[in-house]
Amino acid sequence: MTAWDGKPASAVGLRWTSTGPPVAESMGYLNGEVAVAEAGQILRETGSVLVVDWPSKDVPETLTRAGYTVLVKGGPEPDNYWAYEVRDGEVVSRRTGEAPAAVDLVYSYRPVEELPGIAAMAQRLGARAVWLQSGLASDGTKTPDGCWMDQAASQAARAVVESAGLAYIEAPYIADEVRSRGSRG
Repeated sequence: MTAWDGKPASAVGLRWTSTGPPVAESMGYLNGEVAVAEAGQILRETGSVLVVDWPSKDVPETLTRAGYTVLVKGGPEPDNYWAYEVRDGEVVSRRTGEAPAAVDLVYSYRPVEELPGIAAMAQRLGARAVWLQSGLASDGTKTPDGCWMDQAASQAARAVVESAGLAYIEAPYIADEVRSRGSRG
């Protein structure tokens, strides 16, 4: 299995088991209230976000309008990076063609199987956390603001991210949380 950045999961120090990503020996499965509190704290301490895929333009545009520095990894190619900014009241993107030197947070709308590479990228960029969005509602249907994951997938994702020394967030929907906090001002 290869990671998002093209490296095998084992090359970034994460071992996959026969059933998928590693599961940590002790899990701190967060309930909704704790997750929201942790998400809010991370957003307060964040200035820059690398977005690795998104369910709709709502994510990069909301982050940009709120005052975050938003960079987007547009695909697996090493030079597929974009910067989002507000120009004349509109959110626009421009191709940078290179990875950022550093970010505070990596937001990902990618399958859990790609998480080892995403966590490794977050480490290299000095990020504090990975915010993973599933795109699923609790009934399993796809929805752009969905953050539901079954407990096994959630624990596996948390294990991958935390084993990389990063904080893990999977809920709430990042754009809603940013809107509830207003501009970084």
